[in-house]
Amino acid sequence: MLRLYDTRHRQVEPILPVGARALRMYTCGPTVYRYAHLGNLRSYLFADLIRRVAERQGVRAMVCQNITDVGHLADDAEIDPLGEDKVLAQARAEGRSALEIARFYEDAFRRDTGALNLRVPERTPRATETIDLMIELIIKLLEKGHAYKGPDGSVFFSAESFASYGEISGNRLDALHPGHRVGGVDPRKRFHADWALWKPAHRDLTWDTPWGRGFPGWHIECSAMSLAFLGEHVDVHTGGIDLRFPHHEDERAQTDSAVGHEVVRHWAHGEHLLFDGRKMAKSTGNVVLLSDVTDAGLDPLAVRLALMEHRYRQQMNLTWDTLHAADRTLNRWRSKVAEWAESPSKPIATDSAPAIQSAFNDDLDTPQALRLLRALERDPAIPPGSKFETFLHFDHLLGLDLSSEIGRIPVLPPGAAELIDQRSRARTAEDWPESDRLRDALAELGVKVADTPDGQTWTR
Repeated sequence: MLRLYDTRHRQVEPILPVGARALRMYTCGPTVYRYAHLGNLRSYLFADLIRRVAERQGVRAMVCQNITDVGHLADDAEIDPLGEDKVLAQARAEGRSALEIARFYEDAFRRDTGALNLRVPERTPRATETIDLMIELIIKLLEKGHAYKGPDGSVFFSAESFASYGEISGNRLDALHPGHRVGGVDPRKRFHADWALWKPAHRDLTWDTPWGRGFPGWHIECSAMSLAFLGEHVDVHTGGIDLRFPHHEDERAQTDSAVGHEVVRHWAHGEHLLFDGRKMAKSTGNVVLLSDVTDAGLDPLAVRLALMEHRYRQQMNLTWDTLHAADRTLNRWRSKVAEWAESPSKPIATDSAPAIQSAFNDDLDTPQALRLLRALERDPAIPPGSKFETFLHFDHLLGLDLSSEIGRIPVLPPGAAELIDQRSRARTAEDWPESDRLRDALAELGVKVADTPDGQTWTR
Protein backbone atom coordinates (compact mmCIF):
# COMPACT_ATOMS: atom_id res chain seq x y z
CA MET A 1 0.00 0.00 0.00
CA LEU A 2 1.14 3.56 -0.72
CA ARG A 3 3.04 5.22 2.11
CA LEU A 4 3.64 8.98 2.36
CA TYR A 5 5.42 11.37 4.67
CA ASP A 6 2.79 12.79 7.03
CA THR A 7 3.72 16.40 7.84
CA ARG A 8 1.77 16.43 11.09
CA HIS A 9 3.03 13.08 12.36
CA ARG A 10 6.61 13.66 11.07
CA GLN A 11 6.96 10.17 9.63
CA VAL A 12 6.26 8.02 6.58
CA GLU A 13 3.11 5.93 7.05
CA PRO A 14 0.39 4.17 5.01
CA ILE A 15 -2.26 6.61 3.85
CA LEU A 16 -5.05 4.02 3.99
CA PRO A 17 -5.90 1.21 6.41
CA VAL A 18 -5.32 -2.35 5.22
CA GLY A 19 -8.21 -3.46 3.04
CA ALA A 20 -9.53 0.04 2.32
CA ARG A 21 -11.23 0.29 -1.05
CA ALA A 22 -11.72 4.07 -1.29
CA LEU A 23 -9.48 7.12 -1.00
CA ARG A 24 -10.87 10.53 -0.09
CA MET A 25 -8.39 13.25 -0.95
CA TYR A 26 -8.62 17.03 -0.79
CA THR A 27 -6.04 19.09 -2.63
CA CYS A 28 -5.82 22.86 -2.43
CA GLY A 29 -6.56 24.27 -5.88
CA PRO A 30 -5.51 27.42 -7.72
CA THR A 31 -6.35 31.04 -7.10
CA VAL A 32 -7.48 31.94 -10.61
CA TYR A 33 -6.08 35.40 -11.20
CA ARG A 34 -2.95 34.48 -13.20
CA TYR A 35 -1.38 31.58 -15.07
CA ALA A 36 -0.07 28.68 -12.99
CA HIS A 37 3.72 28.38 -13.12
CA LEU A 38 5.70 25.13 -13.02
CA GLY A 39 6.14 25.39 -9.25
CA ASN A 40 2.36 25.48 -8.82
CA LEU A 41 1.91 22.59 -11.21
CA ARG A 42 4.38 20.44 -9.28
CA SER A 43 1.93 20.38 -6.34
CA TYR A 44 -0.86 19.13 -8.58
CA LEU A 45 1.39 16.45 -10.10
CA PHE A 46 2.02 15.24 -6.53
CA ALA A 47 -1.70 14.76 -5.95
CA ASP A 48 -2.09 13.10 -9.35
CA LEU A 49 0.61 10.54 -8.53
CA ILE A 50 -1.10 9.69 -5.24
CA ARG A 51 -4.32 9.06 -7.10
CA ARG A 52 -2.73 6.96 -9.85
CA VAL A 53 -0.85 4.72 -7.41
CA ALA A 54 -3.96 4.23 -5.28
CA GLU A 55 -6.07 3.35 -8.30
CA ARG A 56 -3.45 0.87 -9.53
CA GLN A 57 -3.93 -0.90 -6.18
CA GLY A 58 -7.66 -1.22 -6.78
CA VAL A 59 -8.69 1.75 -4.65
CA ARG A 60 -11.45 4.08 -5.84
CA ALA A 61 -10.37 7.71 -5.55
CA MET A 62 -12.69 10.58 -4.68
CA VAL A 63 -10.79 13.85 -5.12
CA CYS A 64 -11.95 17.39 -4.36
CA GLN A 65 -9.93 20.38 -5.59
CA ASN A 66 -11.25 23.88 -4.95
CA ILE A 67 -11.15 26.86 -7.29
CA THR A 68 -10.45 30.09 -5.37
CA ASP A 69 -12.14 32.85 -7.34
CA VAL A 70 -12.76 35.24 -4.43
CA GLY A 71 -11.42 36.08 -1.00
CA HIS A 72 -7.72 35.33 -1.43
CA LEU A 73 -5.68 38.37 -0.41
CA ALA A 74 -2.48 39.82 -1.76
CA ASP A 75 -0.21 38.83 1.14
CA ASP A 76 -0.64 35.24 2.25
CA ALA A 77 2.34 35.30 4.60
CA GLU A 78 0.54 36.98 7.49
CA ILE A 79 -1.67 35.06 9.91
CA ASP A 80 -4.50 37.39 8.96
CA PRO A 81 -3.29 38.87 5.68
CA LEU A 82 -4.11 42.43 4.78
CA GLY A 83 -4.44 43.55 1.21
CA GLU A 84 -6.70 43.40 -1.79
CA ASP A 85 -8.50 40.43 -3.26
CA LYS A 86 -6.19 39.08 -5.99
CA VAL A 87 -8.97 38.42 -8.48
CA LEU A 88 -10.34 41.96 -8.11
CA ALA A 89 -6.87 43.50 -8.39
CA GLN A 90 -6.17 41.58 -11.61
CA ALA A 91 -9.59 42.49 -12.99
CA ARG A 92 -8.83 46.16 -12.52
CA ALA A 93 -5.39 45.74 -14.10
CA GLU A 94 -6.80 43.99 -17.19
CA GLY A 95 -9.97 46.04 -17.50
CA ARG A 96 -12.28 43.06 -17.19
CA SER A 97 -14.84 41.93 -14.64
CA ALA A 98 -13.77 39.77 -11.72
CA LEU A 99 -15.67 36.74 -12.99
CA GLU A 100 -14.25 37.16 -16.50
CA ILE A 101 -10.75 37.10 -15.00
CA ALA A 102 -11.56 34.10 -12.84
CA ARG A 103 -13.04 32.03 -15.66
CA PHE A 104 -10.24 32.94 -18.09
CA TYR A 105 -7.48 31.77 -15.75
CA GLU A 106 -9.49 28.78 -14.59
CA ASP A 107 -9.74 27.64 -18.21
CA ALA A 108 -6.00 28.22 -18.65
CA PHE A 109 -5.33 26.12 -15.54
CA ARG A 110 -7.43 23.27 -16.89
CA ARG A 111 -5.56 23.36 -20.22
CA ASP A 112 -2.23 23.18 -18.42
CA THR A 113 -3.26 20.31 -16.16
CA GLY A 114 -4.71 18.50 -19.16
CA ALA A 115 -1.43 18.91 -21.05
CA LEU A 116 0.36 17.34 -18.07
CA ASN A 117 -2.04 14.38 -18.03
CA LEU A 118 -3.34 15.23 -14.56
CA ARG A 119 -6.55 13.36 -13.82
CA VAL A 120 -9.63 15.58 -13.45
CA PRO A 121 -10.88 15.64 -9.82
CA GLU A 122 -14.41 14.41 -9.16
CA ARG A 123 -15.25 17.71 -7.48
CA THR A 124 -13.95 21.16 -8.45
CA PRO A 125 -16.15 23.59 -6.50
CA ARG A 126 -15.71 27.33 -6.94
CA ALA A 127 -15.59 29.65 -3.96
CA THR A 128 -18.15 32.02 -5.49
CA GLU A 129 -20.63 29.14 -5.91
CA THR A 130 -20.27 27.71 -2.39
CA ILE A 131 -20.63 30.83 -0.23
CA ASP A 132 -23.68 29.29 1.46
CA LEU A 133 -21.52 26.39 2.69
CA MET A 134 -19.03 28.85 4.20
CA ILE A 135 -21.76 30.88 5.91
CA GLU A 136 -23.26 27.71 7.41
CA LEU A 137 -19.85 26.66 8.72
CA ILE A 138 -19.17 30.08 10.22
CA ILE A 139 -22.56 29.98 11.97
CA LYS A 140 -21.65 26.59 13.45
CA LEU A 141 -18.29 27.92 14.69
CA LEU A 142 -20.02 30.90 16.27
CA GLU A 143 -22.52 28.64 18.00
CA LYS A 144 -19.75 26.41 19.37
CA GLY A 145 -17.76 29.35 20.71
CA HIS A 146 -14.85 28.97 18.32
CA ALA A 147 -15.59 32.25 16.53
CA TYR A 148 -16.75 35.74 17.46
CA LYS A 149 -18.16 38.77 15.69
CA GLY A 150 -16.31 42.02 15.27
CA PRO A 151 -17.98 45.41 15.66
CA ASP A 152 -18.02 46.07 11.92
CA GLY A 153 -19.58 42.88 10.55
CA SER A 154 -16.37 40.84 10.57
CA VAL A 155 -16.10 37.37 12.09
CA PHE A 156 -12.88 35.94 13.55
CA PHE A 157 -11.82 32.46 14.55
CA SER A 158 -10.55 32.25 18.11
CA ALA A 159 -7.17 30.56 17.75
CA GLU A 160 -6.89 29.95 21.49
CA SER A 161 -10.06 27.83 21.37
CA PHE A 162 -8.22 25.11 19.43
CA ALA A 163 -5.75 23.50 21.82
CA SER A 164 -3.66 21.55 19.30
CA TYR A 165 -2.99 24.47 16.95
CA GLY A 166 0.47 24.19 15.39
CA GLU A 167 0.78 20.41 15.08
CA ILE A 168 1.25 20.57 11.31
CA SER A 169 3.84 23.36 11.09
CA GLY A 170 5.23 23.47 14.62
CA ASN A 171 4.15 27.10 14.99
CA ARG A 172 2.60 27.18 18.45
CA LEU A 173 0.36 30.05 19.48
CA ASP A 174 2.51 31.05 22.46
CA ALA A 175 5.47 31.55 20.12
CA LEU A 176 3.68 33.50 17.39
CA HIS A 177 4.28 37.23 17.15
CA PRO A 178 1.84 39.77 15.72
CA GLY A 179 2.21 40.31 11.98
CA HIS A 180 3.30 43.62 10.53
CA ARG A 181 0.34 45.94 10.22
CA VAL A 182 -0.03 49.68 9.97
CA GLY A 183 -1.27 50.80 13.38
CA GLY A 184 -0.22 47.59 15.16
CA VAL A 185 -2.42 44.63 16.08
CA ASP A 186 -5.93 44.69 14.63
CA PRO A 187 -8.08 46.11 17.47
CA ARG A 188 -11.03 43.97 16.41
CA LYS A 189 -9.19 40.81 17.46
CA ARG A 190 -9.25 39.31 20.93
CA PHE A 191 -5.89 37.64 20.27
CA HIS A 192 -3.34 38.70 17.68
CA ALA A 193 -3.21 35.23 16.03
CA ASP A 194 -6.96 35.07 15.38
CA TRP A 195 -7.88 35.15 11.71
CA ALA A 196 -10.83 36.41 9.72
CA LEU A 197 -13.57 34.01 8.66
CA TRP A 198 -15.58 36.83 7.13
CA LYS A 199 -14.57 40.35 6.10
CA PRO A 200 -16.95 43.29 5.80
CA ALA A 201 -16.90 45.13 2.48
CA HIS A 202 -18.96 46.97 -0.08
CA ARG A 203 -17.42 46.13 -3.46
CA ASP A 204 -17.76 43.55 -6.20
CA LEU A 205 -18.19 39.93 -5.12
CA THR A 206 -19.82 40.38 -1.71
CA TRP A 207 -22.70 38.54 -0.07
CA ASP A 208 -25.28 39.17 2.65
CA THR A 209 -24.96 37.27 5.94
CA PRO A 210 -26.62 37.47 9.37
CA TRP A 211 -23.73 39.67 10.52
CA GLY A 212 -23.45 41.95 7.49
CA ARG A 213 -22.40 42.15 3.86
CA GLY A 214 -18.89 41.07 2.91
CA PHE A 215 -16.78 38.21 1.59
CA PRO A 216 -15.09 35.12 3.06
CA GLY A 217 -11.60 34.88 4.45
CA TRP A 218 -9.22 32.64 2.56
CA HIS A 219 -9.06 29.62 4.88
CA ILE A 220 -12.76 29.01 5.42
CA GLU A 221 -13.49 27.87 1.86
CA CYS A 222 -11.35 24.71 2.05
CA SER A 223 -12.90 23.70 5.37
CA ALA A 224 -16.42 24.19 4.02
CA MET A 225 -15.75 22.40 0.73
CA SER A 226 -13.93 19.40 2.18
CA LEU A 227 -16.71 18.78 4.70
CA ALA A 228 -19.45 19.23 2.10
CA PHE A 229 -17.96 17.11 -0.68
CA LEU A 230 -15.81 14.54 1.15
CA GLY A 231 -17.48 14.31 4.53
CA GLU A 232 -16.10 14.23 8.06
CA HIS A 233 -13.32 11.73 7.30
CA VAL A 234 -10.64 12.68 4.73
CA ASP A 235 -7.76 10.27 4.12
CA VAL A 236 -5.17 12.70 2.80
CA HIS A 237 -4.96 16.46 2.29
CA THR A 238 -2.27 17.73 -0.09
CA GLY A 239 -0.75 21.06 -1.02
CA GLY A 240 2.50 22.90 -1.50
CA ILE A 241 4.80 23.36 1.49
CA ASP A 242 3.98 27.09 1.51
CA LEU A 243 0.39 26.21 2.49
CA ARG A 244 1.47 24.35 5.62
CA PHE A 245 1.27 27.63 7.59
CA PRO A 246 -0.96 29.46 8.04
CA HIS A 247 -3.47 28.00 5.60
CA HIS A 248 -3.48 24.35 6.63
CA GLU A 249 -3.09 25.11 10.32
CA ASP A 250 -6.08 27.43 10.16
CA GLU A 251 -8.08 25.04 8.01
CA ARG A 252 -7.49 22.14 10.40
CA ALA A 253 -8.52 24.27 13.37
CA GLN A 254 -11.76 25.36 11.68
CA THR A 255 -12.73 21.92 10.37
CA ASP A 256 -11.98 19.96 13.52
CA SER A 257 -13.62 22.59 15.76
CA ALA A 258 -16.82 22.44 13.72
CA VAL A 259 -17.02 18.64 13.68
CA GLY A 260 -15.53 17.80 17.07
CA HIS A 261 -12.89 15.32 15.92
CA GLU A 262 -9.80 15.01 13.70
CA VAL A 263 -11.10 15.09 10.11
CA VAL A 264 -7.92 14.68 8.03
CA ARG A 265 -5.94 11.51 8.70
CA HIS A 266 -2.81 12.58 6.80
CA TRP A 267 -1.39 15.94 5.71
CA ALA A 268 1.14 15.72 2.86
CA HIS A 269 3.09 18.55 1.26
CA GLY A 270 5.22 19.01 -1.84
CA GLU A 271 8.41 21.05 -1.62
CA HIS A 272 9.37 24.26 -3.41
CA LEU A 273 10.56 24.24 -7.00
CA LEU A 274 13.59 26.36 -7.84
CA PHE A 275 14.47 27.43 -11.35
CA ASP A 276 18.13 28.12 -12.10
CA GLY A 277 18.80 28.14 -8.36
CA ARG A 278 16.09 30.57 -7.29
CA LYS A 279 12.60 30.00 -5.93
CA MET A 280 10.09 30.23 -8.75
CA ALA A 281 8.00 33.28 -7.87
CA LYS A 282 6.76 36.44 -9.46
CA SER A 283 8.81 38.51 -7.00
CA THR A 284 12.08 36.94 -8.19
CA GLY A 285 11.25 37.41 -11.85
CA ASN A 286 11.94 33.82 -12.86
CA VAL A 287 8.43 32.46 -13.30
CA VAL A 288 8.31 29.77 -16.00
CA LEU A 289 4.94 28.79 -17.45
CA LEU A 290 4.02 25.62 -19.29
CA SER A 291 3.50 27.76 -22.40
CA ASP A 292 7.17 28.84 -22.15
CA VAL A 293 8.14 25.18 -22.33
CA THR A 294 6.00 24.44 -25.39
CA ASP A 295 7.15 27.67 -27.05
CA ALA A 296 10.69 26.31 -26.71
CA GLY A 297 9.62 23.30 -28.78
CA LEU A 298 9.46 20.85 -25.87
CA ASP A 299 6.69 18.38 -25.12
CA PRO A 300 4.71 19.47 -22.01
CA LEU A 301 5.05 15.94 -20.68
CA ALA A 302 8.80 16.53 -20.54
CA VAL A 303 7.94 18.75 -17.56
CA ARG A 304 6.11 15.86 -15.93
CA LEU A 305 9.09 13.56 -16.49
CA ALA A 306 11.60 16.16 -15.26
CA LEU A 307 9.63 16.77 -12.07
CA MET A 308 9.52 13.04 -11.33
CA GLU A 309 13.33 12.95 -11.39
CA HIS A 310 13.12 14.29 -7.81
CA ARG A 311 10.95 13.15 -4.93
CA TYR A 312 7.95 15.36 -4.26
CA ARG A 313 9.18 16.41 -0.79
CA GLN A 314 12.66 17.34 -1.96
CA GLN A 315 13.40 20.89 -3.04
CA MET A 316 14.21 20.70 -6.75
CA ASN A 317 16.27 22.97 -8.97
CA LEU A 318 14.83 22.83 -12.48
CA THR A 319 16.81 24.17 -15.44
CA TRP A 320 16.34 24.41 -19.18
CA ASP A 321 19.06 21.75 -19.57
CA THR A 322 17.02 19.43 -17.35
CA LEU A 323 13.90 20.02 -19.42
CA HIS A 324 15.72 19.40 -22.71
CA ALA A 325 17.20 16.17 -21.31
CA ALA A 326 13.75 15.03 -20.18
CA ASP A 327 12.35 15.79 -23.64
CA ARG A 328 15.05 13.64 -25.25
CA THR A 329 14.34 10.77 -22.85
CA LEU A 330 10.62 11.05 -23.50
CA ASN A 331 11.10 10.89 -27.27
CA ARG A 332 13.52 7.99 -26.97
CA TRP A 333 11.18 5.97 -24.75
CA ARG A 334 8.25 6.53 -27.10
CA SER A 335 10.36 5.38 -30.05
CA LYS A 336 11.57 2.37 -28.10
CA VAL A 337 8.03 1.39 -27.10
CA ALA A 338 6.93 1.65 -30.73
CA GLU A 339 9.92 -0.47 -31.76
CA TRP A 340 9.29 -3.09 -29.04
CA ALA A 341 5.62 -3.24 -30.10
CA GLU A 342 6.74 -5.00 -33.30
CA SER A 343 8.17 -7.91 -31.31
CA PRO A 344 6.21 -10.90 -29.99
CA SER A 345 4.48 -10.10 -26.72
CA LYS A 346 6.14 -11.37 -23.55
CA PRO A 347 5.11 -11.21 -19.86
CA ILE A 348 6.01 -8.19 -17.75
CA ALA A 349 9.60 -8.30 -16.50
CA THR A 350 9.14 -10.11 -13.19
CA ASP A 351 12.64 -9.25 -11.98
CA SER A 352 12.08 -5.50 -12.38
CA ALA A 353 8.36 -4.82 -12.02
CA PRO A 354 8.01 -5.51 -8.26
CA ALA A 355 10.92 -3.19 -7.48
CA ILE A 356 9.47 -0.42 -9.67
CA GLN A 357 6.06 -0.74 -8.01
CA SER A 358 7.73 -0.78 -4.59
CA ALA A 359 9.47 2.50 -5.42
CA PHE A 360 6.14 4.16 -6.19
CA ASN A 361 4.62 2.75 -3.00
CA ASP A 362 7.56 3.91 -0.89
CA ASP A 363 6.68 7.59 -0.43
CA LEU A 364 6.47 8.09 -4.20
CA ASP A 365 10.14 7.41 -4.86
CA THR A 366 9.80 8.32 -8.54
CA PRO A 367 13.57 8.87 -9.04
CA GLN A 368 14.21 5.22 -8.11
CA ALA A 369 11.37 4.04 -10.35
CA LEU A 370 12.86 5.95 -13.29
CA ARG A 371 16.34 4.54 -12.61
CA LEU A 372 14.94 1.01 -12.65
CA LEU A 373 13.11 1.67 -15.92
CA ARG A 374 16.31 2.98 -17.51
CA ALA A 375 18.15 -0.15 -16.40
CA LEU A 376 15.35 -2.28 -17.84
CA GLU A 377 15.57 -0.39 -21.14
CA ARG A 378 19.29 -1.17 -21.44
CA ASP A 379 19.16 -4.80 -20.25
CA PRO A 380 19.84 -7.03 -23.30
CA ALA A 381 18.63 -10.11 -21.42
CA ILE A 382 15.04 -8.88 -21.32
CA PRO A 383 13.08 -9.55 -24.54
CA PRO A 384 11.67 -6.51 -26.37
CA GLY A 385 8.12 -7.79 -25.91
CA SER A 386 8.64 -7.88 -22.15
CA LYS A 387 10.06 -4.35 -22.15
CA PHE A 388 7.02 -3.22 -24.11
CA GLU A 389 4.55 -4.69 -21.61
CA THR A 390 6.48 -3.39 -18.59
CA PHE A 391 6.84 0.18 -19.84
CA LEU A 392 3.17 0.42 -20.78
CA HIS A 393 2.14 -1.13 -17.46
CA PHE A 394 3.94 1.58 -15.52
CA ASP A 395 2.91 4.34 -17.88
CA HIS A 396 -0.45 4.19 -16.08
CA LEU A 397 1.50 5.71 -13.17
CA LEU A 398 4.00 7.79 -15.12
CA GLY A 399 1.36 9.37 -17.37
CA LEU A 400 3.84 10.01 -20.21
CA ASP A 401 1.82 8.71 -23.19
CA LEU A 402 4.59 6.26 -24.03
CA SER A 403 2.40 4.44 -26.56
CA SER A 404 1.83 7.57 -28.67
CA GLU A 405 4.38 6.64 -31.34
CA ILE A 406 3.04 3.15 -31.99
CA GLY A 407 1.98 2.99 -35.62
CA ARG A 408 3.73 6.24 -36.48
CA ILE A 409 7.08 4.69 -37.29
CA PRO A 410 7.69 2.27 -40.17
CA VAL A 411 6.84 -1.34 -39.38
CA LEU A 412 9.79 -3.68 -39.18
CA PRO A 413 9.84 -6.53 -41.67
CA PRO A 414 9.47 -10.06 -40.25
CA GLY A 415 12.53 -11.16 -38.28
CA ALA A 416 14.10 -7.71 -38.08
CA ALA A 417 13.13 -7.07 -34.44
CA GLU A 418 14.93 -10.24 -33.35
CA LEU A 419 18.07 -9.24 -35.33
CA ILE A 420 18.04 -5.78 -33.74
CA ASP A 421 17.80 -7.37 -30.29
CA GLN A 422 20.63 -9.81 -31.12
CA ARG A 423 22.80 -6.93 -32.31
CA SER A 424 22.18 -5.06 -29.06
CA ARG A 425 23.40 -8.09 -27.10
CA ALA A 426 26.41 -8.45 -29.39
CA ARG A 427 27.42 -4.84 -28.81
CA THR A 428 27.00 -5.25 -25.04
CA ALA A 429 29.34 -8.26 -25.25
CA GLU A 430 31.72 -6.21 -27.47
CA ASP A 431 31.40 -8.85 -30.19
CA TRP A 432 32.06 -6.40 -33.01
CA PRO A 433 32.27 -8.90 -35.89
CA GLU A 434 28.84 -10.29 -34.93
CA SER A 435 27.51 -6.74 -34.61
CA ASP A 436 28.70 -5.95 -38.14
CA ARG A 437 27.25 -9.20 -39.50
CA LEU A 438 23.86 -8.38 -38.00
CA ARG A 439 24.04 -4.85 -39.39
CA ASP A 440 24.51 -6.32 -42.87
CA ALA A 441 21.69 -8.82 -42.34
CA LEU A 442 19.36 -5.98 -41.34
CA ALA A 443 20.44 -3.96 -44.37
CA GLU A 444 19.40 -6.87 -46.61
CA LEU A 445 15.93 -6.61 -45.02
CA GLY A 446 15.84 -2.89 -45.77
CA VAL A 447 16.58 -1.74 -42.20
CA LYS A 448 19.37 0.74 -41.51
CA VAL A 449 20.73 0.84 -37.95
CA ALA A 450 22.80 3.59 -36.34
CA ASP A 451 24.60 3.70 -33.00
CA THR A 452 24.05 6.67 -30.68
CA PRO A 453 25.03 7.44 -27.06
CA ASP A 454 21.52 6.30 -26.09
CA GLY A 455 21.74 3.02 -27.96
CA GLN A 456 21.03 1.87 -31.50
CA THR A 457 18.27 3.32 -33.63
CA TRP A 458 16.80 2.13 -36.91
CA THR A 459 15.03 3.43 -39.98
CA ARG A 460 13.56 1.72 -43.07
